[in-house]
Amino acid sequence: MSDFSHLNKKNNPKMVNVSDKKITKRTAMAKATMFLGKEVISHFTNDELITKKGPVFQTAIIAGIQGVKKTSELIPMCHPLLINGVDIDIKIIDSENIEVICVVTIEGKTGVEMEALTGVNITCLTIYDMCKSIHQEMVIKEVRLLEKKGGKSDIKND
Repeated sequence: MSDFSHLNKKNNPKMVNVSDKKITKRTAMAKATMFLGKEVISHFTNDELITKKGPVFQTAIIAGIQGVKKTSELIPMCHPLLINGVDIDIKIIDSENIEVICVVTIEGKTGVEMEALTGVNITCLTIYDMCKSIHQEMVIKEVRLLEKKGGKSDIKND
């Protein structure tokens, strides 16, 4: 028998039953770094770039929030969740790179790690889409879970 929680006794996929879990406050924080390159970042003024498609970071934040809310539609075994809050921050960290942080909070029976990871990915993909007319050498580099609180265990990665 498998140790994977998303497989039943016959090794077929299943959605984990969380009905016996207690409702607790749960948060997750994910981070992505993205190489934009000097050519793209040089177009920014006051930490924002306005393209023909609109303000890049503001639009990307909205897209990331939408991605968080749609995670269960994108990832088959994720439970639909009532999201209490999403906070996405984007900052330029040097002349070529940015950092995206997504924090998701709920009161529920299952964690929000996948929602936070989806949020940073969709934010980065939107930035790519909005800046690709400048150049297409951008790279979404590191995407990872930084922190998870609530439920059985807390995790903090450096």
